[in-house]
Amino acid sequence: MARTAGTRGVAKPGQDARDARDAQLAQGERTGGGPPQRSVRVVIFALMVAILLAMLDNMIVSPAMPTIVGDLGGMEHLSWVVTAYMLATAASTPIWGKLGDLYGRKGAFLASIVIFLLGSALSGMAQDMGQLIGFRAVQGLGAGGLMVGVMAIVGELVPPRERGKYMGMMTGVMAVAMIGGPLVGGTLTDHLGWRWAFYINLPLGVVALFMVSAVLHLPKKQATGRIDYLGAALLTVGITSFVLVTTWGGTEYAWGSAVIMELIGLGAAALVGFYFVQKRAAEPILPLRIFRSRNFTLMSVIGFLTGFVMFGAMLFLPLYQQAVQGASATNSGLLLMPMLLAMMAVSMVAGRVTTATGKYKVFPVVGSVLIGVGLLLLAGMDTETSRFTSGVYMAVLGAGLGCLMQITMLVAQNSVEMKDMGVASSSATLFRTLGSSFGVAVMGALFNSRVQDEMAERAGGAGGAVTEKSAQLDAASLAKLPEAARDAYQHAVTAGTHAAFLLGAVVVVGALAAAIFVKETPLRGAAPADGKTDGQADGQAAERAAEKPAGGADGDSARGERRETVAEAV
Repeated sequence: MARTAGTRGVAKPGQDARDARDAQLAQGERTGGGPPQRSVRVVIFALMVAILLAMLDNMIVSPAMPTIVGDLGGMEHLSWVVTAYMLATAASTPIWGKLGDLYGRKGAFLASIVIFLLGSALSGMAQDMGQLIGFRAVQGLGAGGLMVGVMAIVGELVPPRERGKYMGMMTGVMAVAMIGGPLVGGTLTDHLGWRWAFYINLPLGVVALFMVSAVLHLPKKQATGRIDYLGAALLTVGITSFVLVTTWGGTEYAWGSAVIMELIGLGAAALVGFYFVQKRAAEPILPLRIFRSRNFTLMSVIGFLTGFVMFGAMLFLPLYQQAVQGASATNSGLLLMPMLLAMMAVSMVAGRVTTATGKYKVFPVVGSVLIGVGLLLLAGMDTETSRFTSGVYMAVLGAGLGCLMQITMLVAQNSVEMKDMGVASSSATLFRTLGSSFGVAVMGALFNSRVQDEMAERAGGAGGAVTEKSAQLDAASLAKLPEAARDAYQHAVTAGTHAAFLLGAVVVVGALAAAIFVKETPLRGAAPADGKTDGQADGQAAERAAEKPAGGADGDSARGERRETVAEAV
């Protein structure tokens, strides 16, 4: 085969298969396959470090918040430390996806890591609450590109048929971050100070930055269009408005207040304008053509509803365990371990099964059913439910989430062309993020209303006064309550979680309906044949390519075989 990009010829008969493969990759022929095995392992490791950066941040920062307020003051602005990060992440997610499609995924991904690390360093050096909020927004801008970059890069390196096992591994990393984040955050704050909750990102980020720079080699892209700045601005305004509605509604402002209504109106107007701009833009931020794919649209719906249910459950399960079952709030990540471990295990199994069989429709269907069953079981908990029983219920819910977490991304990516891999990944991420915002808001409003009604009914006016400002009491406030009021509050929390989980069970019916209509389109990329491992199949394809001329029909055939070869096993 050709030894350089500009020279055609036949390779020597005894040329090493790996040299032939590396030469092919140097020419950018990687549409359906992946880099050499050692490179895949290093790249995947680097991508997992990036996922840790994205997932750990809020988990680590949350336990440090009381100490931050004690040091910097500004208690009245505390919520903005989280809100600024979340807004910047959600608003920048689709833009990062488009930048990767236009200018190359590697450059966009490295830029997002650098911005995230800059925001982390500045947040650690903040001298007042205003600075911290601003630097958290910078951090959020970078975070918006981390998860999207990971998914889009995997989507370009690995054929969909092989992608499931990698995405299952990434779900495992997410679960580890959710469990270990609060533990790490509490330990860092207690022994090194709250600033290390941000500084801890720096060594992890530098490792990811170095490894990605050194071993990730993707074809360079020459952008043929300009960024749709008007569309980006309108989408940012629309996302920001609705995230603020879900964040402020029922807490900072009443749901029917003028501020909330104005935000809803502004968000709706911006999204309508965004729709018409996208129809005319040469390079739209979110190409409407991708929604012509039935599977992509259905996966967007399933992703939104999965986010709605998952993050709502993650909010109220620890609250129930602390208020009713007497669990400690110190190791809050451990409270969710049954759900997260089940989610991790099932996600990895689903990825492997999808790789082996090429079948995936069963997982959204079974996953939706398991989520619904798990939520109904959780809705039936009362003040006498044991931790073991609730753990079993959480495991059922986690198993359902594991069936859906990465399969939705896999099918969404399989439904679009390679040139739209970035926007497909960012759209799937965005819909899940928006679903989580709406889930927390709607389930939270229902929970708060139910708790306050129950407290007023069981403890009279005094009970209603206890939860007047917030239906979620911390451990210190709960300990100060008289025994009768504490008992009333435990029954109220049980009633609130019952209502919230029941709502989640109703919502997941929509996910089941969408899953039933998914069309099982074959996943691109060939599976291993004749019992050969991925590496063996890839090596033989490289050998065949080395023995054929680079030009003509035989050369085209060799390249076609290379594109259909699976990535090496990790």
